[in-house]
Order: sequence, then C-alpha cells, then structure tokens
Amino acid sequence: MTSGVNTAARSADGAVGAASGETGAAPTEGRANGTVDIQSVARAADVLRALAASPDGLSLAQISSVVRLSRSTVHRIVLALVRQDFVRSTESGYRLGPGLLRLAEASRSSFEVDIHHHLTELSAELNETVDLSVMTGQAITFVDQIVARRRLRAVSGIGVSFPLHCTANGKAVLAALPPGSLDELLPPRLERFTPATHVDREALGRELDEVRERGIAFDREEHTVGICAVGMALRAPDGSWHAVSVPLPATRFYGHEERLATALHDAYRRMVGEPSAAAAEPRRARRRAGSRG
Repeated sequence: MTSGVNTAARSADGAVGAASGETGAAPTEGRANGTVDIQSVARAADVLRALAASPDGLSLAQISSVVRLSRSTVHRIVLALVRQDFVRSTESGYRLGPGLLRLAEASRSSFEVDIHHHLTELSAELNETVDLSVMTGQAITFVDQIVARRRLRAVSGIGVSFPLHCTANGKAVLAALPPGSLDELLPPRLERFTPATHVDREALGRELDEVRERGIAFDREEHTVGICAVGMALRAPDGSWHAVSVPLPATRFYGHEERLATALHDAYRRMVGEPSAAAAEPRRARRRAGSRG
C-alpha cells in the first residue's frame, strides 16, 4: 500500500496573471473578464510537480526538460511562483517554497489535526509507519504520516493516491460503504499490481464481507511486492471517509497480523472516544460478576 521501502531516515491571482502574460499570447476578452487561463495554471502546476519530485532542487534547464516547455517560458513561470513564495531559489537550484506549506496546513481538516497525536502514539507503540488517508473519488489519498524510526520501513508520500481495491486503507473504506456503491467506485477492470492483487470482483466482494465482519482490512503484498499493511476506516464529522493504516515490510507482517490488528483497533477506539479492549475487559468482568450476584 506504499510506494516502497526506504532504507534511510530521511495571492495566487498574481501568479496566474504573471504566468498568463508569459505565454506570448495577446490578452483576450475572456481574460479581461477574469476568466482563468487554464493553460497557464496547468503549466505552473507541472513546474510545481517537477520540483516536488526533485527535493534537492532543479535548474531552469532541468525544469524545462521535465515539463517540455521553453526555458524562457519556464523562467517567467518560476519568477511568478517565487513572488508568491511557492518556489524558492537555492544554491542547488529551484525548490518548493514555504508558501505551499501554509496552503497545505490550511487544507487539513480539524479532524485530521485532532487525531494526529493518536497516529504518533500508534507509531511509537509498534515502531512502524502510520498513515492517515482520505477517500478522494475512486482513490485513497495520504494526508498525514508518522514515519517509523528504523532503517527498514515503509514510506508513502503525502498527497499520493493509491487504488482502493488492493490497499488496506482502500479496502477498509470500501467495506464501510454500502455494497451498492462499489460499482461507482471501482473501475470495470481491476488493475493487477502484483501477483497477489485481487482482480476478480467476486473474490474482492467476499474479502470485503470479511472486513465488514472484523473491521480490519489487510494488504498482503497486493499493491507492492514486499510491503504489507493493516487498515481501518473511520468517518470524520463532516462525513468524509478516512482510514488509518500501518504499512510495513512483509518480513515484519506475516505472523504478526493479530498483534497489528489489535493495536490498530485499540487506537481506533481512542480516536472515537471508546475504551480499548484491554480497558474494557475489567468492566465486562465486573458487569458479569454483578449479574451473578
């Protein structure tokens, strides 16, 4: 459910306007009326994505090669983004700027902020990476992550989206939704990512029935060979579906499924304000003793 194993610790109007005038096209009536230049926005987005993929920085020539635009056009787009603090110039080249961090922080819901400390606690308990994701249309997108403090670990990028049918977080959310919604959320043909990927819809449906019964979903190397995960869905107050998942190398997953599932289930209970299984057992024992008395 993650992109792989990491073995080392590791006002927008102004930007649009500046970039719009840099394509060489004459002003149009649509622009005069405030119509957004979609091409300019798309080009600026391409530049930002190129920089996101190269955290050490890129030169103008390198950006130009990646986005397949002339160097002069890239230069003007970059200058517009620098003025908005979305890009910064460093000795190693142009890199993403702090203005994007402010936007990213503002995009987080209060629910995602409130449960962050629970993710941190779960990661510390298991010494594994813990992800928070949200369903975005026909995909599941990572919005928060606590990275494990160990050399061999599973890591995904914030903002990266994965399919629903072959990830623990995706299957957890699918199982929480009405069965009739699957036809809308799943493509007609399920893509195979690994030999373990379920591409038969009936087999996937049976697995989702098991997830509904247990409340826990597993990814047994179905999205990425060598990576497994356990996931659980939860609904935010605004009605959006999220999932908390624990991805880890397969060597630390097999044989430990129950321990991982129990830890995740207890963390879920803390998130929704319910007592953990360990805390609830003495209460059940007292109730049973009381009923016998």
